Amino acid sequence: MTTTPEHDERVAKLTFASVYPHYVDKIEKKGRTKAELHQVIQWLTGFNESKLQELIDEKVTFKTFFEKAKLNPNAHLIKGVICGYRIEDIETPLTRQARYLDKLIDELAKGRKMEKILRVA
Repeated sequence: MTTTPEHDERVAKLTFASVYPHYVDKIEKKGRTKAELHQVIQWLTGFNESKLQELIDEKVTFKTFFEKAKLNPNAHLIKGVICGYRIEDIETPLTRQARYLDKLIDELAKGRKMEKILRVA
């Protein structure tokens, strides 16, 4: 199942700051910590905590967020279904990257071990 241009545009315009609190709520309800969330985000994007906070404060869009990111070389190892889409079948790079992040956060919330989430070879 591939994404529509409208869906891709919606993802691009979404601000990271509007979604971040939902990420925090999701993982904390499942007993995980904000530090673990930041570790996952840093692994995927290369953003340290201060850069992440700067991007949240600037209310950047997902488009800008991922343009500034240095995506982890092992990100392509993130596979599976998230939000009804098989990640490896998503053709639009930005939408695929946003779903990578969703998938990692989902795995964190489900209690998966950090070594597996971070795709340690």
